[in-house]
Amino acid sequence: MTLLGALLATGGSALLVVAALGLFLLPDALARLHAATKAGTLALGTLLTGVALLGGSPEWWWRAGAIVLLLFVTLPISSHMLARAAARERYGPGELEVPSADAP
Repeated sequence: MTLLGALLATGGSALLVVAALGLFLLPDALARLHAATKAGTLALGTLLTGVALLGGSPEWWWRAGAIVLLLFVTLPISSHMLARAAARERYGPGELEVPSADAP
């Protein structure tokens, strides 16, 4: 169980790094929103499962389960609300881009 927990925690940490890179590398706000919520939810769920396996006691499982439940409820709802706000304001993909350093 320790090896599986360590693998899940390491994999979750790697997924968090990928999600964080997506925040900087993706071209517009809606794509960055997708990276933050989808990859972030999967990464934190995997990381917390690994931590609960490493912790071993039922208290760890309850804590990790409560955090994962809160993530699964709040992150998709907040992502949906932010995307609707952007759509309501009729932002086009070009208007949500981060200006580059060499732009005039």
